[in-house]
Amino acid sequence: MARTITTPVEVQRRIEALGERLRLARLRRGLSGAQLAEKAGINRDTLSALEHGRPTVTLGAVATVLWALGLDGTLERAADPDADLHGKALEAARRPQRAGKKTARKDEYDF
Repeated sequence: MARTITTPVEVQRRIEALGERLRLARLRRGLSGAQLAEKAGINRDTLSALEHGRPTVTLGAVATVLWALGLDGTLERAADPDADLHGKALEAARRPQRAGKKTARKDEYDF
């Protein structure tokens, strides 16, 4: 039996918004769907699904389309650990409050 994947509503909205932005970038560059699909090395139906916000499009296809549009540098900001304020706060909360005192071993300086 096939497993059904349910996409949260907010995630679906963001995927659709990404598709719209990619379509706009394609149109601004004067590329047809067929031209961009060929440049990206994907099927025209895959590009259409991406532009329509279908959640089943692979991350590889998304990254390849971004590359074909010259926008692959935008992936650098996705899940950037330096911009993850919540993750940084959680990490800081797990750190010890003070450093322990170092003690020299008795035989450490034994020659």
